[in-house]
Amino acid sequence: MSSSNPSIEFFVGLSEELENVSLRQNKDTGVRSVLMTFKMLKALEKFQSFTQKTYGDLRLIDSEGEISIEPASLKIIYGGDDGDDLIRVECKLEIYREDHWERLMRFLHRYAEANGMGYQEKGTGQRTED
Repeated sequence: MSSSNPSIEFFVGLSEELENVSLRQNKDTGVRSVLMTFKMLKALEKFQSFTQKTYGDLRLIDSEGEISIEPASLKIIYGGDDGDDLIRVECKLEIYREDHWERLMRFLHRYAEANGMGYQEKGTGQRTED
């Protein structure tokens, strides 16, 4: 087990900063989904995608180990006057098994605690200012 801070990586060794998390469950299928929102991605900002090795999935790393999950979708949203300002990146994960959900929740709680994020009853974790 590692004692390092929890991290989220799209590319090897390049930790990203999570801005917001939204948790949902489909009432019909029971499938749970997690929408992770990032205001920026270091990989895009520094064009690291061309020089760093990619996992091909999302890695969530904490003291319990590593979670490897392929996003159900990844949206990169641009805006601004010229349409080339990164507004946000939305990464959607779908979780089908209860044990996977429980492990993901343990990671999210560790990540939130280490990064000054709070939990709101509506099911969203948002960054809070110190």
